[in-house]
Amino acid sequence: MVALLAAVADKGDVQLSELSEMLGASAATIRRDVAALAEQGLLVRTHGGAKRVRQGEELPVQLRDGRNRRAKQAIARAVVDRIPPGKHALALTGGTTTTEVLRALHGRSDVTLITNSVSLALEAAKVGQQRVLIAGGVLRSNSLELVGSLAEATFRQINVGTAIVGSDGVSVDGGLTTHDDTEAATNHTMIERAQTVICVADGSKIGRVTLAKLADLSEIDLLVTDSTADRNELAKIRKAGVEVLLVPANGEV
Repeated sequence: MVALLAAVADKGDVQLSELSEMLGASAATIRRDVAALAEQGLLVRTHGGAKRVRQGEELPVQLRDGRNRRAKQAIARAVVDRIPPGKHALALTGGTTTTEVLRALHGRSDVTLITNSVSLALEAAKVGQQRVLIAGGVLRSNSLELVGSLAEATFRQINVGTAIVGSDGVSVDGGLTTHDDTEAATNHTMIERAQTVICVADGSKIGRVTLAKLADLSEIDLLVTDSTADRNELAKIRKAGVEVLLVPANGEV
C-alpha cells in the first residue's frame, strides 16, 4: 500500500490500470488497496482511478519507512562517517532518513542525542542509546515531532556539535522545505544551535519545494543524497556553496 500511495502522491491523478502496471499487481488487488486507503482519507477514489487528497499532501511518517530504504541506509552510513569520534552532541530532526542515521550509529556510547521526534526517541531506546534528550512541545500527528515554543526553548539552551536534518524538499529556489511552518521553525532553531549542519535527503527530494521553508542553503554545510537525484539541481546546489556527497541508490558501496 505504501508504494501505491507514493505513486498517487507523485502523479496526483492516476488510473487503476496504470497503477497495476507500475506496481506489478492485479487489478483486483489495486482496487482493494485503493478502497482501503480512501476509507482512511489518504487518497480520493475517482472513476477508474485514484488521486491525492490535495497538492503537497504529507505522507504520515508511519507510511514512509519502506520508501527508498536502501538509499537511506547508504546515506546514513556516509553521515555516520562524518561524525567526529569522542564525546559529541548530535541533534536529529524526525524522519525516516534520520532514523537510519540513528541505527547506523550502532549504539555509540560517546554520543548524546537531542531530538524532538517521538518515534526517533523510541528507536534510540530500542537500539540501546543511553543519552537521549527529548525537546518537549506540541505533537504533530503526521510527523510525530514535538514542535512549538517549548521545543524551541529547549534547543536554545544547548550547544549542538552536529545537526542531522531531514527535509521534504531541497532546492536552490526554496532551500530546505517541509510541510508545516511550525515544524520548520522548531527545526530551524536546532540548526541555529549547531556547529555543523548535515542535510539528509534521498534523491526524490532534490529539486522539490514544499510549503514551509526550513532553512536557507547557506545554513547547510553538507547535503548527503543518493545517485537518483537530479544532477542539474545538484550542480546548482554545489554552486550555491554546499558540499554534496552522493551515495549509490542501491545501497552498495
